[in-house]
Amino acid sequence: MKFKKAYLILLIIPLLSFTMAHKYYLSLTQIEYRSELKSVQITINVFMDDIEEALNKDYKINLQLTTKNELKNNDEYFIKYLNKKLHFKIDDISKKFNYIGKEYDGDLVYFYLEIEDINTLNSIEITNKILTTHFPDQQNLIKSKVKKKHKTILLDAKNDKGLLKF
Repeated sequence: MKFKKAYLILLIIPLLSFTMAHKYYLSLTQIEYRSELKSVQITINVFMDDIEEALNKDYKINLQLTTKNELKNNDEYFIKYLNKKLHFKIDDISKKFNYIGKEYDGDLVYFYLEIEDINTLNSIEITNKILTTHFPDQQNLIKSKVKKKHKTILLDAKNDKGLLKF
């Protein structure tokens, strides 16, 4: 009888762990320097529901992403948000990025950015505060490829700035 109870408990505990919702807050920013184009190309992916919640709260809007009622001018809000939360320095010089666009893929939003007229690149300083205001557990993973060198850093609400040297 004791064996059956112990077996039942060992069976139920793992099942309960799958039914309890545990939310992870993670974005991925990929940075690649394309010397032949003299540009830094940036792709950011975030969970759609998280970015939607943050923008809805910050700008008092209702984006309704991927629905027929989606705001037609949502790129304005994405651009404003990204300019507020994301900053780059290339070789100690602040650089503005161009917003190329976005696309939806499942429960993710991909943002495409570019920094032009970069002749050489020895370091990138990045400040990434995406979603950290609304989600204190948010982590922003930065992966880069410059001159065949790969570097990675993990930023969060307490440490939102990182330096990549090549």
